[in-house]
Amino acid sequence: MNFPKGFLWGAATSAHQVEGNNHNDWSEWELKNAERLSKVSGEKYPPENYISGRACDHYNRFREDFDIAKSLGHNAHRFSIEWSRIEPEEGKFDEKELEHYREVINALRERGLEPFVTLWHWTIPLWLRYRGGVFSKGFPKYFTRFASRMAIEFPDVKFWITLNEPEIYALNSYMRGIWPPQKRGIIKFFRATYALSLAHQEAFRAIKNINPNIKIGAALNMSYFEGVGIIGSILKKFVDQIWNKRFLWHISNELDFIGINYYFHNRVRNFKFNQNENKETSDLGWEIYPEGIYHVLKSLKKYKKLIYITESGVADANDIHRDKFIKEHLEWILKAIGEGEDVRGYFYWSLLDNFEWDKGFWPRFGLVEVEYKTMERKIRHSAWKYKEIIEKGGI
Repeated sequence: MNFPKGFLWGAATSAHQVEGNNHNDWSEWELKNAERLSKVSGEKYPPENYISGRACDHYNRFREDFDIAKSLGHNAHRFSIEWSRIEPEEGKFDEKELEHYREVINALRERGLEPFVTLWHWTIPLWLRYRGGVFSKGFPKYFTRFASRMAIEFPDVKFWITLNEPEIYALNSYMRGIWPPQKRGIIKFFRATYALSLAHQEAFRAIKNINPNIKIGAALNMSYFEGVGIIGSILKKFVDQIWNKRFLWHISNELDFIGINYYFHNRVRNFKFNQNENKETSDLGWEIYPEGIYHVLKSLKKYKKLIYITESGVADANDIHRDKFIKEHLEWILKAIGEGEDVRGYFYWSLLDNFEWDKGFWPRFGLVEVEYKTMERKIRHSAWKYKEIIEKGGI
């Protein structure tokens, strides 16, 4: 079973999780909540686990990390530009930071890696936080101004991702209230996703006016909901529309491609969710269910869009599951391709172990292990197995 010619292979990162020393709403929230999060864990992890600090020092070591990606056979790489670095004050763009990301893009080009650039991966500049964040009336305008400037500054970037997982951000920040700004309520969830959909639409149109040849998408977290029984099947259709389809419906006319972040299978039995068998689970306790990615891909046929798997990964510190995880997910992706789904690339999450938001540093997703005290990089066995698949171009 072979992947199409020109298929893109790579891994993904996000700025706040790997760069280090960012100053935004998340970095301030970490400092205020590290003690609390440590206590919630039963002090299993110390407060410093929950403070990003220098993270993986990727800001300074990006060339070294891209050398590793190249050695692993990758021909593409997904990363994000940190908005708070570029625009630390409203309307004032930092030329030094613009030059830094120009060097990042050039370093990828020099190594033959196609840049996939994410504009927003959850963090908010402090000046925008004070204005209300995504609830600010001007949020779509502010985001579009930032996105437009990036398209002008980096005209050779062919692939842009406006937003990363707006549904996950809205769920945890504006419904469950566990992430900044810690708001709670179903109405707030819908307000947040709507504001983000408007921001995507305006940014899409603005970037296309700058360069109509650029390919623009959004990275959406899509789960496979499986209904068991009559009630479960009915409820499955409802939650599938709310979670997987609602945001996509809003932005479907302003998309060149759909980015899929797949992590979760959710079996619905009667009125109960997460009735999964959990035969294999990650270090986070998430069920490993590769077949789900096939069903997600099949559900997107009606949109007639190019598809990239922009994230797919497993927390696996001992590297027990990762090799099998990658292989089996790719087998199901190949099955979908064989049935007509236009999938053009796969980005494993993540290239490096990194800072996993409110979980801190302990979950290990990386193809590359990071020793945080010394910042030494160690390539895991599963990364070489992934390279074998890349070199063969198939399973």
